[in-house]
Amino acid sequence: MVDERILAERLISYDTSRAEELVAAAGFVKGWLESRDIEVFHHDHNGLPVLIAEVGPSDADVPCVVFHGHLDVVPARALQFQPIVEGDRLSGRGAYDMKGGLASMMCALKDVEGQERVRVRFVCVPDEESEELDERATDGVVKRGLGGDFAITGEPTNLHIGVEAKGVLAMRIEVHGRSAHSSRPWLGDNAVLKAIDAFRAIESLPFSRESSEMFDRPSINLGRIHGGDAVNKVPDECTMVVDIRYLPGQDPDEILAQMQAIPGIEVTRSFIWPPVAVGRSDPYVRALRDAVARSIRGEVMSVGRDGASDAASFLEAGIPAVEFGPVGDGHHGPEEWVSLSSLARYRRALGDFVRGLPMSLEQSGAGERGLKAIEGGLA
Repeated sequence: MVDERILAERLISYDTSRAEELVAAAGFVKGWLESRDIEVFHHDHNGLPVLIAEVGPSDADVPCVVFHGHLDVVPARALQFQPIVEGDRLSGRGAYDMKGGLASMMCALKDVEGQERVRVRFVCVPDEESEELDERATDGVVKRGLGGDFAITGEPTNLHIGVEAKGVLAMRIEVHGRSAHSSRPWLGDNAVLKAIDAFRAIESLPFSRESSEMFDRPSINLGRIHGGDAVNKVPDECTMVVDIRYLPGQDPDEILAQMQAIPGIEVTRSFIWPPVAVGRSDPYVRALRDAVARSIRGEVMSVGRDGASDAASFLEAGIPAVEFGPVGDGHHGPEEWVSLSSLARYRRALGDFVRGLPMSLEQSGAGERGLKAIEGGLA
């Protein structure tokens, strides 16, 4: 049997925060699948590779499940692209988000190749981490009619099932002041200090204090700030980029309206990505819950993820979708790791889900209980 650990290590070794390495990594994934007699279709989206492969029957009347993952990562130090194994931990950029999960998905795709009751579609995209695209590769895949009946995107969830994810409202904000000589700053109006005050005001707006069953609050981050062009001058302009992860049920237009009421700021650009929410009693979600519970021999909980999700692309098209991935921590940070034993359990759970899905759908009852929730977001 193919070792998902070895495959994960190889994927981590590609610095897929860079376009040329994304192309190389996609070539490796394509070659790995094709060497195991799985046909892979390839097309480009904004110049980056999108891979699609299918196993199982081609009949239109069987369920079609999507295994969805992404190859891209956020930038990191060069050493983080050298995978390290210490006990049960595999460390490196993308280990948890989500090259470890992607490796297990690839192996699970081969594992279920021989079953004849569910079509399984593997979709690997290059731009999940980008938050400045009007249309992502996953949107294009769904528009091509390749969305299936249910999608699992392999974002990290610690082997729980992510039924909700926050949306994204990212904004470029300009603040204006008045210049003066730095020796007499009281004659000027410092735009950088005004921007910081404005950010503190954003943190205290009414939307920031709202909560839900899954989340205790929205997330608000000052991701970038730039102002001033000389050390001996009071800066008269400042630009900041604020990233708000808002809750399902919150209205991004209302959040924008609250922000625009803050004196002295101008929102010059915004990017909106919708939140995710899928019913915990959905028959596919229940089937996945049962398969995971068998694989990990424990209770499976539903969780909300603070990070945005490509599952939104499927849900926008009316296709139920969840996030489900292995155990780990530290994604987007300097000490990212994934549990090797959880990669094996994750792979097994995906296979059990596919093989048991037809019977689960046949036995699905309206009165069956759904998933219990974990309070608070899972990043």
